Amino acid sequence: MGTDEQLKDLVRQKYSEIALQQKSVNQASCCGSGSCSTEVYNIMSDDYTALEGYSPDADLGLGCGLPTQFARIKPGDTVIDLGSGAGNDCFVARAETGPTGKVIGIDFTPEMIKKARENAEKLGFNNVEFRTGDIERIPVTANIADVVVSNCVLNLVPDKKRVLCEIFRVLKNGGHFSISDVVLSGELPEQLRKDAEMYAGCVAGAIQREDYLDYIRKTGFVNIQIQKEKPIVIPDDILVNYLDPEQLSAFKNGQTGIFSVTVYAEKPAETSCSCEPGAC
Repeated sequence: MGTDEQLKDLVRQKYSEIALQQKSVNQASCCGSGSCSTEVYNIMSDDYTALEGYSPDADLGLGCGLPTQFARIKPGDTVIDLGSGAGNDCFVARAETGPTGKVIGIDFTPEMIKKARENAEKLGFNNVEFRTGDIERIPVTANIADVVVSNCVLNLVPDKKRVLCEIFRVLKNGGHFSISDVVLSGELPEQLRKDAEMYAGCVAGAIQREDYLDYIRKTGFVNIQIQKEKPIVIPDDILVNYLDPEQLSAFKNGQTGIFSVTVYAEKPAETSCSCEPGAC
């Protein structure tokens, strides 16, 4: 699929396009990648509309969970949202932190940052900030966040270990994260695993569920919990673009599963950094 930088450029290009798409297009695809399906509406995303702070203009239908619903955000907290898009999770988090808290959204797509800032301006929020940045190098100082959230973003990042080290760095001692992501059980067919379009659509960039949890453990996080898990079913009219009939049958009848998981974990209250030198 190319180098890490080529993959990042692919994601940046795709999500620049997505920022200008209708929500209905994004929800009928895999993370808005454009591989649209006529079989289903809303392949991955969950329904935010009942959550306080929900803003329809900020909801592009790109997520695969509801991490802010599970994030245990308290009034006055500082919250960082990684891959903040048009600001949906930030505005839900802001409803939890209240006016005394602070929410910082990080995204590396300028079109998304522009859209999010416009939404925050319309809502009159002066304690929600959006910064352009790569979540492999989060543009905030260390030990600043009480909570980190992210929705269907880590699977798009080539160096997931680096992102987890960065999350560890920016969290205060005793802080925690709640992250929704796409993970695998079993090996994807090679065509799906190597295809760049499916990478931008979250699927080819996903890793094995146990590897994902192991990365979190090895970074130094504790009290790791799966808060929610649901299967993701890719419709046949997407799969036929990658698999012939025999391969499609083998895939559907095999042991491979694609799941959305929402994972909670804490940075220890007393800790020395476990990441590589310079990361923390």
